[in-house]
Amino acid sequence: MAGILVIPIVAKEVERDVIRAIVDYVRQFYSKFGLGVTILPKMSIRRFSAGYNEIRGQFLGRTFLPILGMIRSELRAKAILGITDVDLYEEGLNFIFGLASPYLKAAIISLYRLKPEFYGERNRELLIDRSIKEAMHELGHVFGLDHCPNPKCVMHFSNSIIDTDFKGRDYCDKCIKKLEVTLG
Repeated sequence: MAGILVIPIVAKEVERDVIRAIVDYVRQFYSKFGLGVTILPKMSIRRFSAGYNEIRGQFLGRTFLPILGMIRSELRAKAILGITDVDLYEEGLNFIFGLASPYLKAAIISLYRLKPEFYGERNRELLIDRSIKEAMHELGHVFGLDHCPNPKCVMHFSNSIIDTDFKGRDYCDKCIKKLEVTLG
Protein backbone atom coordinates (compact mmCIF):
# COMPACT_ATOMS: atom_id res chain seq x y z
CA MET A 1 0.00 0.00 0.00
CA ALA A 2 1.60 3.26 -1.10
CA GLY A 3 0.42 6.82 -0.88
CA ILE A 4 -1.18 8.68 1.99
CA LEU A 5 -3.06 6.99 4.83
CA VAL A 6 -5.77 8.80 6.78
CA ILE A 7 -6.81 7.45 10.17
CA PRO A 8 -9.54 8.81 12.46
CA ILE A 9 -8.44 8.79 16.13
CA VAL A 10 -11.63 9.05 18.12
CA ALA A 11 -12.67 10.00 21.65
CA LYS A 12 -16.33 10.80 20.83
CA GLU A 13 -16.71 11.36 17.09
CA VAL A 14 -14.72 12.33 14.03
CA GLU A 15 -17.46 13.09 11.53
CA ARG A 16 -17.47 11.05 8.32
CA ASP A 17 -18.34 14.00 6.08
CA VAL A 18 -15.29 15.89 7.38
CA ILE A 19 -13.01 12.90 6.76
CA ARG A 20 -14.52 12.43 3.29
CA ALA A 21 -14.00 16.12 2.41
CA ILE A 22 -10.36 16.02 3.57
CA VAL A 23 -9.68 12.76 1.73
CA ASP A 24 -11.29 14.01 -1.49
CA TYR A 25 -9.29 17.26 -1.44
CA VAL A 26 -5.97 15.60 -0.53
CA ARG A 27 -6.52 12.88 -3.15
CA GLN A 28 -7.33 15.45 -5.84
CA PHE A 29 -4.16 17.43 -5.10
CA TYR A 30 -1.64 14.65 -4.41
CA SER A 31 -2.80 12.44 -7.31
CA LYS A 32 -0.65 14.64 -9.56
CA PHE A 33 2.34 13.17 -7.68
CA GLY A 34 1.02 9.63 -8.12
CA LEU A 35 -0.15 9.37 -4.52
CA GLY A 36 -3.46 7.77 -3.65
CA VAL A 37 -5.28 8.17 -0.35
CA THR A 38 -6.58 5.32 1.82
CA ILE A 39 -8.83 5.68 4.87
CA LEU A 40 -7.93 3.27 7.66
CA PRO A 41 -10.44 2.02 10.26
CA LYS A 42 -10.88 4.37 13.20
CA MET A 43 -8.68 3.96 16.26
CA SER A 44 -9.60 4.72 19.86
CA ILE A 45 -7.96 7.66 21.62
CA ARG A 46 -7.16 5.20 24.43
CA ARG A 47 -4.07 4.06 22.49
CA PHE A 48 -2.67 7.57 23.08
CA SER A 49 -3.64 7.94 26.76
CA ALA A 50 0.02 8.36 27.79
CA GLY A 51 -0.13 11.78 26.11
CA TYR A 52 -3.10 13.00 28.14
CA ASN A 53 -2.43 15.87 30.54
CA GLU A 54 -5.16 15.79 33.17
CA ILE A 55 -4.42 19.30 34.45
CA ARG A 56 -4.74 20.83 30.98
CA GLY A 57 -7.45 18.47 29.73
CA GLN A 58 -5.44 18.15 26.50
CA PHE A 59 -3.25 15.63 24.70
CA LEU A 60 0.42 16.32 23.95
CA GLY A 61 0.53 16.37 20.15
CA ARG A 62 3.94 14.77 19.75
CA THR A 63 2.80 11.55 21.46
CA PHE A 64 0.68 10.70 18.38
CA LEU A 65 3.50 10.84 15.85
CA PRO A 66 5.60 7.74 16.75
CA ILE A 67 2.55 5.45 16.75
CA LEU A 68 1.31 6.94 13.47
CA GLY A 69 4.82 6.62 12.03
CA MET A 70 4.90 2.94 12.99
CA ILE A 71 1.55 2.30 11.27
CA ARG A 72 2.79 4.16 8.17
CA SER A 73 5.97 2.11 8.11
CA GLU A 74 4.18 -1.22 8.58
CA LEU A 75 1.80 -0.41 5.71
CA ARG A 76 4.63 0.97 3.55
CA ALA A 77 2.92 4.28 2.85
CA LYS A 78 4.52 7.61 1.94
CA ALA A 79 2.67 9.48 4.70
CA ILE A 80 0.01 9.13 7.38
CA LEU A 81 -2.44 11.72 8.67
CA GLY A 82 -4.31 11.22 11.93
CA ILE A 83 -7.54 13.19 12.44
CA THR A 84 -8.71 13.49 16.04
CA ASP A 85 -11.51 15.16 17.98
CA VAL A 86 -9.43 15.84 21.12
CA ASP A 87 -7.70 19.10 22.02
CA LEU A 88 -3.93 19.09 21.37
CA TYR A 89 -1.06 21.15 22.77
CA GLU A 90 2.72 21.33 22.65
CA GLU A 91 5.05 22.51 25.41
CA GLY A 92 5.06 26.32 25.50
CA LEU A 93 1.82 26.60 23.51
CA ASN A 94 -1.78 26.82 24.75
CA PHE A 95 -2.96 24.61 21.87
CA ILE A 96 -2.09 23.42 18.38
CA PHE A 97 -4.30 22.72 15.37
CA GLY A 98 -1.88 20.04 14.21
CA LEU A 99 1.66 18.73 14.17
CA ALA A 100 3.86 16.85 11.71
CA SER A 101 7.17 15.03 11.54
CA PRO A 102 8.94 14.88 8.16
CA TYR A 103 11.25 12.24 9.69
CA LEU A 104 8.37 9.92 10.71
CA LYS A 105 6.28 10.97 7.68
CA ALA A 106 3.40 11.35 10.12
CA ALA A 107 0.99 14.15 11.00
CA ILE A 108 -1.94 14.70 13.34
CA ILE A 109 -4.66 17.33 13.13
CA SER A 110 -7.28 18.16 15.74
CA LEU A 111 -10.81 19.18 14.81
CA TYR A 112 -11.40 20.38 18.38
CA ARG A 113 -10.55 24.08 17.83
CA LEU A 114 -11.42 24.04 14.13
CA LYS A 115 -15.09 23.55 14.95
CA PRO A 116 -17.08 26.80 14.67
CA GLU A 117 -18.98 25.73 17.83
CA PHE A 118 -15.75 26.28 19.79
CA TYR A 119 -16.12 29.99 18.93
CA GLY A 120 -19.89 30.11 19.46
CA GLU A 121 -20.72 29.75 15.76
CA ARG A 122 -22.53 27.13 13.68
CA ASN A 123 -21.21 26.59 10.17
CA ARG A 124 -20.55 23.09 8.80
CA GLU A 125 -18.81 24.37 5.66
CA LEU A 126 -16.40 26.40 7.79
CA LEU A 127 -15.38 23.26 9.71
CA ILE A 128 -14.75 21.42 6.45
CA ASP A 129 -12.76 24.32 4.99
CA ARG A 130 -10.60 24.65 8.13
CA SER A 131 -10.04 20.88 8.29
CA ILE A 132 -8.88 20.70 4.68
CA LYS A 133 -6.48 23.61 5.24
CA GLU A 134 -5.02 22.00 8.35
CA ALA A 135 -4.63 18.61 6.62
CA MET A 136 -2.91 20.20 3.61
CA HIS A 137 -0.68 22.24 5.94
CA GLU A 138 0.50 19.28 8.01
CA LEU A 139 0.99 17.06 4.94
CA GLY A 140 3.09 19.89 3.49
CA HIS A 141 5.34 19.60 6.56
CA VAL A 142 5.46 15.81 6.18
CA PHE A 143 6.76 16.33 2.64
CA GLY A 144 9.41 18.82 3.76
CA LEU A 145 7.75 22.23 3.47
CA ASP A 146 8.43 24.91 6.07
CA HIS A 147 6.10 27.72 7.10
CA CYS A 148 5.56 30.20 4.25
CA PRO A 149 5.59 34.00 4.58
CA ASN A 150 2.71 34.28 2.06
CA PRO A 151 -0.42 34.80 4.23
CA LYS A 152 -2.64 33.22 1.53
CA CYS A 153 -0.53 30.03 1.24
CA VAL A 154 -1.81 27.00 3.15
CA MET A 155 1.73 26.67 4.61
CA HIS A 156 1.43 30.05 6.38
CA PHE A 157 1.60 29.60 10.17
CA SER A 158 -1.78 29.92 11.90
CA ASN A 159 -1.40 31.62 15.24
CA SER A 160 -5.19 31.71 15.60
CA ILE A 161 -8.32 30.57 13.79
CA ILE A 162 -8.40 34.00 12.09
CA ASP A 163 -5.14 33.13 10.29
CA THR A 164 -6.59 29.75 9.27
CA ASP A 165 -9.73 31.38 7.90
CA PHE A 166 -7.71 33.97 5.95
CA LYS A 167 -5.36 31.62 4.15
CA GLY A 168 -6.29 29.46 1.17
CA ARG A 169 -6.44 25.68 0.84
CA ASP A 170 -3.59 25.50 -1.66
CA TYR A 171 0.18 25.83 -1.72
CA CYS A 172 1.64 28.99 -3.27
CA ASP A 173 3.83 28.67 -6.40
CA LYS A 174 7.07 28.60 -4.35
CA CYS A 175 5.77 25.80 -2.11
CA ILE A 176 4.46 23.84 -5.14
CA LYS A 177 7.94 24.03 -6.71
CA LYS A 178 9.49 22.66 -3.51
CA LEU A 179 6.93 19.83 -3.45
CA GLU A 180 7.69 19.02 -7.09
CA VAL A 181 11.36 18.61 -6.17
CA THR A 182 10.57 16.51 -3.09
CA LEU A 183 7.88 14.31 -4.64
CA GLY A 184 9.16 14.29 -8.22
